[in-house]
Amino acid sequence: MRLSLPSKLPDLQLSIFAVISKLAQDYGAVNLSQGFPDFDPDPALVQLVAENLRQGKNQYAPMPGILPLRQALAEKMQNLYGVTYDAESEITVTAGATEALYAAITATVHPGDEVIIFEPFYDAYPPVVRYAGGKPVLIPLQSPDFSIPWQRVKQAISKRTKLIILNTPHNPTGSLLGKDDLAQLAGIVDGTSILLISDEVYEHITFDGKMHLSLAGHAELRERTFVISSFGKTYHTTGWKVGYCAAPRALTDEFRKIHQFITYAVNTPVQWAYAAFLQQDRSYLQLGAFYQKKRDLFVRLLEKSRFKLLPCHGTYFQLADYRAISDRPDLEFTEWLIKEHGVAAIPMSPFYARPPEQTLVRFCFAKKDETLFQAAERLCRI
Repeated sequence: MRLSLPSKLPDLQLSIFAVISKLAQDYGAVNLSQGFPDFDPDPALVQLVAENLRQGKNQYAPMPGILPLRQALAEKMQNLYGVTYDAESEITVTAGATEALYAAITATVHPGDEVIIFEPFYDAYPPVVRYAGGKPVLIPLQSPDFSIPWQRVKQAISKRTKLIILNTPHNPTGSLLGKDDLAQLAGIVDGTSILLISDEVYEHITFDGKMHLSLAGHAELRERTFVISSFGKTYHTTGWKVGYCAAPRALTDEFRKIHQFITYAVNTPVQWAYAAFLQQDRSYLQLGAFYQKKRDLFVRLLEKSRFKLLPCHGTYFQLADYRAISDRPDLEFTEWLIKEHGVAAIPMSPFYARPPEQTLVRFCFAKKDETLFQAAERLCRI
């Protein structure tokens, strides 16, 4: 007898990142699709990992993460956002930011609860909400600047609203939340029991003098927020898969109940390396300037192309409108771009449940300059 397993998410397909990355590999395309650097992290950080490996720090770390790393994170958040988190009870080290998102969502969402998610979204949000028995309530960001339509948020609030998921700097659009956004959000949730998840993995990558405003730094919002970030985006180490979550103790207690049975503990020598490397704050304080040079280079290289580039205020992604090139749907266009012109991008439609009519793709510019030159030369020939 052949067994079958009824799917809990029967309509869920393979991630677009896996699909496009395989196509890029199959056709030898310059890969500007998935969001990872093609250059190495700081050799000093790699050396710290090697030293900790040799020093025997190779067994289980404590479930919440090693205390020196949590203390370093608490100090960093105090310096950057003027907020005090208790390293013992309010900061948890996770196996990447996606694990933190999963733990926060499943710790809070009960069957029938509603979760407000903004489109376009990081593609993990809706499936995890549905897996927990919740209902995603999707609100499109407003064109052309991908801002939050706060009046629509107010109208979407119901007795079943349990959670609102925010992402700033925003993947895939590069938009940022401002002071007015935080004030509007605070007014909406005031007097309710609504919780917040703030996905801030690109917190150090902002451009043109614009500042990242963490929900951790807002007194009223902090008390109901899981603030999630990632070492991978900050230190060019996405493959090490280490992130963290800062939240008030009552939220962290529930968060850790889930975390302990997903991964229990995170890579020990890497945690010790990050704990030491965090003392060099220049590595993250200068990150925005580092990536702004790459953004500016990529924009300059595509000036003579037929793509229209949208404003990008943060992250290491650049949206491009291909309307002047083709009227193909975006997935079909990205496949054509890979096969015929040797450059991989990510279509925007997988970031929506109900994709609007638009001709946008996302390029990742977290690449060596020579990679950007090579990709741009091919794109400008179209």
